[in-house]
Amino acid sequence: MSLLKIEEKNKLNNIFIILSGIFITNAIIAEILGTKIFDFSFFTNFSLSVGVLIWPVVFITTDIINEYFGKQGVKKISYFTVTLILYVFLIIFLSTKLTPNGYWLNINNTDASGNAFDIDYAYNTIFLQSTGIIIGSVFAFLIAQLLDVFIFQKIKKITKGKFIWLRATGSTLISQLIDSFIVLIIAFYFLAPEGKEWSINQVFVVGLDNYTFKFFVAILITPVIYLSHFIIDSYLGKDLASKAKEIALKD
Repeated sequence: MSLLKIEEKNKLNNIFIILSGIFITNAIIAEILGTKIFDFSFFTNFSLSVGVLIWPVVFITTDIINEYFGKQGVKKISYFTVTLILYVFLIIFLSTKLTPNGYWLNINNTDASGNAFDIDYAYNTIFLQSTGIIIGSVFAFLIAQLLDVFIFQKIKKITKGKFIWLRATGSTLISQLIDSFIVLIIAFYFLAPEGKEWSINQVFVVGLDNYTFKFFVAILITPVIYLSHFIIDSYLGKDLASKAKEIALKD
């Protein structure tokens, strides 16, 4: 973007910083909370990872970054996010190895029914994720992001920048199909702790439920994508927004 003026670069930098903050925050939260599986009923029963509730924000942010900053912008923030995810997991792992204070062990150590439980064990169980989950989630995240970037740019070039909904929704639907199954196969089938392996059928069921949820969310959030473009275009101005999108398309 060397052809841009300093004021224009500052505006684009502001947008990139805001989008990056939203992207990184939600990606890390989704990774930390993603190990919990819950049931959701809507016409039928779904078994979902908590992470799928947060990933739609990451989907939107990925496509917006791609729109204004191109594939290099998405790759840059994706690699940086993976580094931060690994850092977060490292800090969480080290925190579980600290010797707990006696006072902390003796407070709030009963549940609502009055049953005693080991609060340190509960802490470690909640926050300490297995190696398989970490590896699976990072691999799935990177592959899905790179695939999303590739498909988004291909559709955008074919349609000559038209049909925002097609490139945003299309790239998300394809990339998240891969993501929904890779993380489960690696984390719960190949690298699960002994005795806790999922059957391939269970992987397929949960993966399909996760993808089905993402599929409908990707369609439902299409208006949000248009709203985001409107807000950003209004801030940048028509000329700068068009210039940024043109440069991103050639990236």
